[in-house]
Amino acid sequence: MDGLVNDALSKRVWAVVGATPRKDKFGYKIYKTLKDHGYSVYPVNPNCDEVDDDKCYPDLMSLPEIPQVVDMVIPPKDAEATIRQAASLGCGIIWFQPGAESDEVISLSSGLGLKVVHHDCVMQRLAGR
Repeated sequence: MDGLVNDALSKRVWAVVGATPRKDKFGYKIYKTLKDHGYSVYPVNPNCDEVDDDKCYPDLMSLPEIPQVVDMVIPPKDAEATIRQAASLGCGIIWFQPGAESDEVISLSSGLGLKVVHHDCVMQRLAGR
């Protein structure tokens, strides 16, 4: 999986599904870490208007550009619609943060042609870079 992780980290346009303005939540920490490392990153959460003074989008279809990587920070039970959007847009890679994955969403993503990173944290991978 290291090859796929490195491929994902080489992509510059990301969406964080489950991004939040609450600084104590992983949805914020992941979004901020990606931004701080120079990625073009879009917050996606239908329940927020802004994250870190950036416009928050209700879904992947609303983004101004297609993300190369979709980072999932939502419960697996809420992920199906986003996975299907990612596949229909041709996003390429979906990254399930620890706790956001399940066998079902991993299988669905793979079955729809998405490359899948799971059981891995992007914040840990970017630490020290």
